This record gives sequence, C-alpha cells and structure tokens, in this order.
Amino acid sequence: MSCGNHHETPCDEVLARVYTYLDGELDQGGCGEVREHLDECGPCLREYGLEEAVKKLVGKCCSREHAPEDLRGKVLGRIEEICGEIKAKGGAGAAGRSEPV
Repeated sequence: MSCGNHHETPCDEVLARVYTYLDGELDQGGCGEVREHLDECGPCLREYGLEEAVKKLVGKCCSREHAPEDLRGKVLGRIEEICGEIKAKGGAGAAGRSEPV
C-alpha cells in the first residue's frame, strides 16, 4: 500500500511494522518513525486503526487462552523465517505482511 506521497518512512515499511508497534516492541526511534508517518498519512492511519481494532477484539475474546510454548516457538520461528525471506527479496507490500497468530 502506498498513498502516493513521499514520506521519510515508506508506507509499506510502516504497515509491515504495525503489529510490532501495537505490541510496544519497537524501540523509541522506530515508534517515532511510525507515529510521524501515521500523523501525515491518512491511508496508513486508517489501516493502523483497523489493525488496532482487530488486535483489541482478539485480545478481548482470547485473552484467557494461551498457546502451548512449543507451538508458540514454532510460530515465532516461522515468522522469523518469513521476515528473512521478505528482507532478502527487498521488502513487501501490504499484501505480504505477516498477520499475527
């Protein structure tokens, strides 16, 4: 996804980090980049709002259930593999984002 405007941090890069941002797992610099981009980019802000709403709904509905540690490890390992593949290919668009499990 791209709004067509030039930003310091590209739309695709921001949207690829939305869940990391929502989870509070970005460093201060990364959070600043995402916040700055969302402040100036309406399409990304709308996408962020949707992702935030989905995350809250899932949290509300599934907060009592926990995945077994071995499953969690396998899922996180696979996510890391996919992220490595995406980086090796030079990035990904909104359609290439990994969704949380």
